[in-house]
Amino acid sequence: MKRALHALLRTPKGGITVNRRAFLTNSAITGLASSHAMGADFQNKRLRVGLIGCGWYGKCDLFRLLQVAPVEVVSLCDVDKRMLAEAVELISQRQVSKRKPRPFTDYREMLKERNMDIVLIATPDHWHALNMIAAVEAGADVYCQKPVSVDIAEGRAMLAAARKHQRVVQIGTQRRSTPHLVEAREIVREGRLGKIALVETCCYYHMRASGRPANANPPTYLDWEMWTGPAPMRPYNPVAHPRGWRAFMEYGNGIVGDMCVHMLDMTRWMMGLGWPKSVSSSGGILIDKASVANISDTQTAIFDYGDVKALWQHRTWGQASDPQYPWSATFYGDKGTLKASVMGYDFIPAQGQAIHKDVTYELDKYPEDRTEPDLEKHVAPAIRHHMEDFLHAVATRGCPVADIEEGYISTATCILANLSMKLGRTLEWDSAKQAVLHDEEANRLLHRPYRKPWVHP
Repeated sequence: MKRALHALLRTPKGGITVNRRAFLTNSAITGLASSHAMGADFQNKRLRVGLIGCGWYGKCDLFRLLQVAPVEVVSLCDVDKRMLAEAVELISQRQVSKRKPRPFTDYREMLKERNMDIVLIATPDHWHALNMIAAVEAGADVYCQKPVSVDIAEGRAMLAAARKHQRVVQIGTQRRSTPHLVEAREIVREGRLGKIALVETCCYYHMRASGRPANANPPTYLDWEMWTGPAPMRPYNPVAHPRGWRAFMEYGNGIVGDMCVHMLDMTRWMMGLGWPKSVSSSGGILIDKASVANISDTQTAIFDYGDVKALWQHRTWGQASDPQYPWSATFYGDKGTLKASVMGYDFIPAQGQAIHKDVTYELDKYPEDRTEPDLEKHVAPAIRHHMEDFLHAVATRGCPVADIEEGYISTATCILANLSMKLGRTLEWDSAKQAVLHDEEANRLLHRPYRKPWVHP
């Protein structure tokens, strides 16, 4: 019964009746994956775990994993020695054995030992491809932060490596494991919105770096050469590290790569969408021209799925069009509207009773969440359920809910939006050929140059 319910939660198609939605959400999400992870699958073997990238979200992901499974963290890697030392101490306090993980400053040295069952990757985006491919080559299953990659060719190589080495790879698009969004998805799948022809996604957070601090010498505890890796070498700027690297296109794909990827992935998951037929985008730096950041402060995109159009808009200035849903997706159907975000959802039918649901917190069950620095408390349950789903796939050698292929599609679609904005034209995508139709200039941009001695996969 449990296995059947777990499959239903992750199956793209299938009829689930209205009166089973609450049961699926409450029983399957809060109990099913945990029972697998903590049950017979892991009683006889404590999985050995390594983390590459010990900053904010690396620790956040790892601590959630420690909350749901009896794993042993054996290795940590970061090019920031101060951040690495802090992570060693924190993790030794949090894991059952109280052992200190071995510290590494080069992920290749860490993976060379081939002693890890699972590797978590939370490096800046420009490192994801090389880290993930090396980890699966070392025999590990991988939990990799989103977006999958900075260019489309990297993502394709990551998918190929995961399949070649038969490794489970879960991507950190944890909206697919957010309890209230799993419930909202069933409203869509039951047809209660009717025919959905338009989805508007957005982010109006003022999250783009402001100011123009001077470049400087990197701190002595940071290996800036290794931090930069395959990306173009820029002078060290205090905005970039830690956490501010998303302000630079050299290391990621701006707010589209950071925030749109979540909402687009959620939309695809809820509606069973694959690749778009075309992508168009426009925008740029229209307001804050003084900032050191080179990512757009304003951007719109249209993802054309034929009978369904998905729109994106971000502004890092001004007010949100709906203050209750500043980062969200709104699904418009001919029988109703659904607004969905990390904080809850509202279903407004054309006829009948509206439904409102707030995010689920688990602070009583996991009291350490109350005091963990920088933790997004409303996101912690989603990460835990995402980890449980990942662990179940590891145990059964099945497919996780945010499999690398799903992450690749969502990431590549967002990258196409940035390429469209750069080129100033709509890009038609051939999903069979994995190429832009009739546009060689665009196809050349699917593969970015790597800085030597690093080699593009």
